[in-house]
Amino acid sequence: MAGDSEQGNSKPAGTPLPPKPLEYEQISLARLMILLFPVTLTYFLLLLDTSIIATAIPQITSSFNSLLDVGWYGSAYQLGYAAFQPMSGKLYTYFNTKWTYLIFFAVFELGSVLCAAATSSTMLIVGRAVAGLGSSVLMNGALTIISDCVPPHRQPLVMGMNMALGQLGTACGPLIGGALTEKVSWRWCFYINLPIGGVVFLMVLLTRLPTGIEKPPARDVIRTAVKSLDLVGFVLIAPAVTMLLLALEWGGNQYAWDSSRIIGLFVGSGATFLVFLGWEYTRGENAMLPLSIIRLRVIWSAAGTLFCFYGVMFPFNYYLPIYFQVVKNDSALMSGVHMLPNILAQVLFAVTAGALVQRFGYYLPPIVLGTALMTVGSGLLSTIGISTPEHDLIGFQIIFGAGIGLSVSIPFITIPHLIPRPKIPTAMAIVVFSQFLGGAVMLSASQTIFTNSLRDLLANDLPGTEGVRIIDSGARSVRDIVAGAQLTAVLEDYSTAIDRIFYMGIALGGGAFLFCWGLGWRDIRQKEETAEEKPTLETVEVEDPEANRHPHPGEQIESAKESFTGRSESYEISESHDGTERKAKTTK
Repeated sequence: MAGDSEQGNSKPAGTPLPPKPLEYEQISLARLMILLFPVTLTYFLLLLDTSIIATAIPQITSSFNSLLDVGWYGSAYQLGYAAFQPMSGKLYTYFNTKWTYLIFFAVFELGSVLCAAATSSTMLIVGRAVAGLGSSVLMNGALTIISDCVPPHRQPLVMGMNMALGQLGTACGPLIGGALTEKVSWRWCFYINLPIGGVVFLMVLLTRLPTGIEKPPARDVIRTAVKSLDLVGFVLIAPAVTMLLLALEWGGNQYAWDSSRIIGLFVGSGATFLVFLGWEYTRGENAMLPLSIIRLRVIWSAAGTLFCFYGVMFPFNYYLPIYFQVVKNDSALMSGVHMLPNILAQVLFAVTAGALVQRFGYYLPPIVLGTALMTVGSGLLSTIGISTPEHDLIGFQIIFGAGIGLSVSIPFITIPHLIPRPKIPTAMAIVVFSQFLGGAVMLSASQTIFTNSLRDLLANDLPGTEGVRIIDSGARSVRDIVAGAQLTAVLEDYSTAIDRIFYMGIALGGGAFLFCWGLGWRDIRQKEETAEEKPTLETVEVEDPEANRHPHPGEQIESAKESFTGRSESYEISESHDGTERKAKTTK
């Protein structure tokens, strides 16, 4: 299942030998296209699955009388994703890439089947959680495969195109979901994953994937799974994330914010997370999320940027279709059509960003401009109401979509250039975990903002229990319950509640703008030319359990990365102005 281990290395007993970096395999253009097609299609499918449900939600809430569960349809997916995703870096570091990828792809497809066949809102939520669990390893796998197949100087354009097509899935989701919901059934928003997934599964199964690191035998990893995979760390981080999301989802809905249950969840999440950090510190370089990687400025900047970035994008994809269908009385299909300005802007500017980085080498300008535009777009969208003209809605979405497109691929472009190959899966796991944690947390927060705002506004505008009846009946049933002046008031309330979600987007967009500056100013075209002058790998201490995890300086084991000329280099930690450079190079 995994490749052979490196011979001649010494390692404490009971621990697999560390992965060894390999040279890039020479791949023809035709084979490269065959390798990248299923990877890009997977990325498209995963992001399609996160957004296709958006335009179907009003119909789903009417089918199950479950408007209060709207946040769960997205958060359950993110919960399954965020709980297991940190483990993905370890899985791709130690196990065969292809089989790891295919196993979790099958789990994702199983979740899609459960959603499509759901007979209740609860079953749909469970299916979303299973699909999220499966997809948790696939996103990192797609990025790892690209970094293994494509030489660094070609990665910006390839990554930009991959992200553009992936974002096409995010942006086209409402359009495709609207068409399927209106013409067939909302269940086909999930059935559609099966034929597309079948193509991906077969292509990956029949393709030999290059690997960037030589891996230890799988039997050695399984025999020492608790140590090598850091299962204790996983057991700690999963409940910490789960309790946080449950507190955000239930707070103000099922339970008051000051209730003992919600307070207990927040306290439990924080305490468990602190224990997790302590455990990861003691594990050193064997940790699931090594602190030596997290503390690199390029990593925490990328993670912070993506946390804020997806915290803006996910609520946008869920609640703007509700605005079009409820406030503007669009059909599911037309609400998707009205989101085309955002779709086209994202795709165009994502490809443009990748091309610009490959041409000029500097990755900071596109993401600085992109996060600024995203923030401005969120501000403009927070002004929409029942009488907002169509040309304003188009313009606001273009600005917002341009910001998304310019920014989305940049953090993933920087990592393969600034992080050594053996550490790329773990580094990718950290930033991908951050982006989907941001999406999950902010989607739950958005549901809380929307529900509480709508409940309070309706209580002021409607007599008795009419407001509760509107919320319980589902988004598409508003016009069946009220009419005339009351309908106008209810539509204003819906619009105001959605506007408040975009207020949060302004703050998060500003956060992304500030974080992205930490990525540093660097010309990635110089990577190969100046590998000796600008090294990227730190010296790490491998803790020896027999020496109480405090080895003598002479017992340090330096991790190594093969340069493009075939030499092995190691460096001591010394973070420079761009957060990646090291000092005191030694060459073997």
